[in-house]
Amino acid sequence: MLSFEEKLAIMQSFPELQRKDVSLGRVNFHYDASLTDKKNVGYHFHPNGNGYVYAVGLDGVETDGKGFANVRDYDEPQLRELVVRSIRMLGGGSSSGGSAKAANTETDGATGEKWRNDAGDELLLQFEDDMWYLFAGLNLEMAFETREEAEEYLADEGFVIARN
Repeated sequence: MLSFEEKLAIMQSFPELQRKDVSLGRVNFHYDASLTDKKNVGYHFHPNGNGYVYAVGLDGVETDGKGFANVRDYDEPQLRELVVRSIRMLGGGSSSGGSAKAANTETDGATGEKWRNDAGDELLLQFEDDMWYLFAGLNLEMAFETREEAEEYLADEGFVIARN
Protein backbone atom coordinates (compact mmCIF):
# COMPACT_ATOMS: atom_id res chain seq x y z
CA MET A 1 0.00 0.00 0.00
CA LEU A 2 1.26 3.46 -0.88
CA SER A 3 1.64 6.03 1.86
CA PHE A 4 -0.47 9.18 1.92
CA GLU A 5 2.54 11.21 0.78
CA GLU A 6 3.24 8.81 -2.11
CA LYS A 7 -0.39 8.99 -3.26
CA LEU A 8 -0.31 12.79 -3.10
CA ALA A 9 2.93 12.87 -5.10
CA ILE A 10 1.39 10.67 -7.79
CA MET A 11 -1.77 12.77 -7.98
CA GLN A 12 0.26 16.00 -8.08
CA SER A 13 2.34 14.64 -10.97
CA PHE A 14 -0.69 15.18 -13.24
CA PRO A 15 -0.53 18.84 -14.32
CA GLU A 16 -4.23 18.79 -15.26
CA LEU A 17 -5.28 18.24 -11.65
CA GLN A 18 -5.66 20.99 -9.07
CA ARG A 19 -5.06 20.11 -5.43
CA LYS A 20 -7.82 21.21 -3.03
CA ASP A 21 -7.25 20.73 0.71
CA VAL A 22 -10.51 19.91 2.49
CA SER A 23 -11.48 19.11 6.09
CA LEU A 24 -9.83 16.60 8.43
CA GLY A 25 -6.55 16.57 6.52
CA ARG A 26 -8.17 15.19 3.38
CA VAL A 27 -7.20 16.28 -0.12
CA ASN A 28 -9.24 16.38 -3.33
CA PHE A 29 -7.92 16.72 -6.88
CA HIS A 30 -10.09 18.63 -9.36
CA TYR A 31 -10.01 18.38 -13.14
CA ASP A 32 -11.29 21.78 -14.26
CA ALA A 33 -11.30 20.81 -17.97
CA SER A 34 -13.91 18.11 -17.36
CA LEU A 35 -16.60 17.99 -20.03
CA THR A 36 -19.10 16.88 -17.39
CA ASP A 37 -20.36 18.40 -14.17
CA LYS A 38 -18.04 16.01 -12.32
CA LYS A 39 -14.75 17.76 -11.45
CA ASN A 40 -13.27 15.51 -8.73
CA VAL A 41 -10.83 12.96 -10.11
CA GLY A 42 -9.26 12.36 -6.69
CA TYR A 43 -11.56 12.47 -3.70
CA HIS A 44 -10.84 12.48 0.04
CA PHE A 45 -7.24 11.27 0.02
CA HIS A 46 -6.65 10.89 3.75
CA PRO A 47 -3.55 10.39 5.92
CA ASN A 48 -5.00 7.01 7.03
CA GLY A 49 -4.46 5.66 3.50
CA ASN A 50 -7.96 5.96 2.10
CA GLY A 51 -8.58 7.74 -1.15
CA TYR A 52 -10.93 7.54 -4.10
CA VAL A 53 -10.68 8.10 -7.84
CA TYR A 54 -13.71 8.81 -10.02
CA ALA A 55 -14.19 5.76 -12.24
CA VAL A 56 -17.86 5.47 -13.17
CA GLY A 57 -18.25 3.59 -16.45
CA LEU A 58 -14.65 2.39 -16.61
CA ASP A 59 -14.47 -1.31 -17.46
CA GLY A 60 -13.03 -3.55 -14.77
CA VAL A 61 -13.22 -0.99 -11.96
CA GLU A 62 -15.49 -1.50 -8.96
CA THR A 63 -17.07 1.76 -7.77
CA ASP A 64 -19.27 2.92 -4.93
CA GLY A 65 -22.69 4.53 -5.32
CA LYS A 66 -21.09 7.86 -6.25
CA GLY A 67 -18.88 6.34 -8.95
CA PHE A 68 -15.61 6.38 -7.00
CA ALA A 69 -13.11 3.52 -6.72
CA ASN A 70 -11.32 3.04 -3.39
CA VAL A 71 -7.58 3.15 -4.11
CA ARG A 72 -6.39 2.36 -0.58
CA ASP A 73 -4.54 -0.80 -1.66
CA TYR A 74 -3.44 0.32 -5.14
CA ASP A 75 0.22 0.34 -6.08
CA GLU A 76 1.75 3.15 -8.14
CA PRO A 77 1.11 1.71 -11.64
CA GLN A 78 -2.50 0.88 -10.74
CA LEU A 79 -3.17 4.35 -9.35
CA ARG A 80 -1.53 6.09 -12.31
CA GLU A 81 -3.49 3.99 -14.81
CA LEU A 82 -6.80 4.68 -13.08
CA VAL A 83 -6.14 8.43 -12.92
CA VAL A 84 -5.21 8.46 -16.63
CA ARG A 85 -8.42 6.61 -17.49
CA SER A 86 -10.50 8.93 -15.31
CA ILE A 87 -9.04 12.07 -16.91
CA ARG A 88 -9.59 10.65 -20.40
CA MET A 89 -13.17 9.73 -19.55
CA LEU A 90 -13.98 13.14 -18.08
CA GLY A 91 -12.10 15.23 -20.60
CA GLY A 92 -12.00 13.17 -23.74
CA GLY A 93 -8.30 13.85 -24.18
CA SER A 94 -4.81 12.81 -23.25
CA SER A 95 -3.74 12.73 -19.64
CA SER A 96 -0.23 14.15 -19.77
CA GLY A 97 0.61 17.75 -20.44
CA GLY A 98 -3.03 18.80 -20.37
CA SER A 99 -5.93 17.75 -22.51
CA ALA A 100 -5.32 19.03 -26.02
CA LYS A 101 -8.39 17.27 -27.32
CA ALA A 102 -10.61 18.85 -24.69
CA ALA A 103 -9.09 22.28 -25.26
CA ASN A 104 -9.89 22.09 -28.97
CA THR A 105 -13.35 20.63 -28.54
CA GLU A 106 -16.44 22.72 -29.05
CA THR A 107 -18.59 22.02 -26.01
CA ASP A 108 -21.99 22.97 -24.74
CA GLY A 109 -20.88 24.60 -21.50
CA ALA A 110 -19.21 21.98 -19.34
CA THR A 111 -21.90 19.37 -19.88
CA GLY A 112 -21.52 18.03 -23.39
CA GLU A 113 -19.35 17.46 -26.40
CA LYS A 114 -20.48 18.21 -29.96
CA TRP A 115 -19.83 15.70 -32.75
CA ARG A 116 -20.38 16.44 -36.45
CA ASN A 117 -20.53 14.34 -39.64
CA ASP A 118 -19.61 15.29 -43.22
CA ALA A 119 -23.22 16.34 -43.91
CA GLY A 120 -23.02 18.89 -41.09
CA ASP A 121 -25.35 16.99 -38.75
CA GLU A 122 -24.53 17.57 -35.08
CA LEU A 123 -24.99 15.30 -32.10
CA LEU A 124 -24.29 16.17 -28.47
CA LEU A 125 -22.62 13.56 -26.25
CA GLN A 126 -23.47 14.24 -22.61
CA PHE A 127 -22.68 12.40 -19.35
CA GLU A 128 -25.55 12.39 -16.88
CA ASP A 129 -26.80 10.04 -14.15
CA ASP A 130 -23.95 7.54 -14.72
CA MET A 131 -24.80 7.16 -18.43
CA TRP A 132 -23.59 8.70 -21.70
CA TYR A 133 -26.46 10.18 -23.72
CA LEU A 134 -26.40 11.19 -27.36
CA PHE A 135 -28.80 13.96 -28.38
CA ALA A 136 -29.91 15.20 -31.80
CA GLY A 137 -31.16 18.64 -30.81
CA LEU A 138 -33.57 18.05 -27.91
CA ASN A 139 -34.25 14.44 -28.96
CA LEU A 140 -32.47 11.50 -27.36
CA GLU A 141 -30.70 9.50 -30.06
CA MET A 142 -28.98 6.77 -28.00
CA ALA A 143 -27.76 5.94 -24.48
CA PHE A 144 -24.53 4.16 -23.55
CA GLU A 145 -23.02 2.74 -20.38
CA THR A 146 -19.48 3.85 -21.25
CA ARG A 147 -17.87 6.67 -23.16
CA GLU A 148 -15.98 4.10 -25.22
CA GLU A 149 -19.26 2.60 -26.49
CA ALA A 150 -20.55 6.05 -27.40
CA GLU A 151 -17.36 6.99 -29.27
CA GLU A 152 -17.40 3.68 -31.17
CA TYR A 153 -21.00 4.28 -32.24
CA LEU A 154 -20.25 7.85 -33.32
CA ALA A 155 -17.21 6.76 -35.34
CA ASP A 156 -19.21 3.97 -37.01
CA GLU A 157 -21.84 6.55 -38.00
CA GLY A 158 -19.22 8.90 -39.47
CA PHE A 159 -19.13 11.51 -36.70
CA VAL A 160 -16.01 13.26 -35.42
CA ILE A 161 -15.53 15.74 -32.59
CA ALA A 162 -16.63 19.19 -33.74
CA ARG A 163 -13.65 21.57 -33.87
CA ASN A 164 -13.80 25.34 -33.38
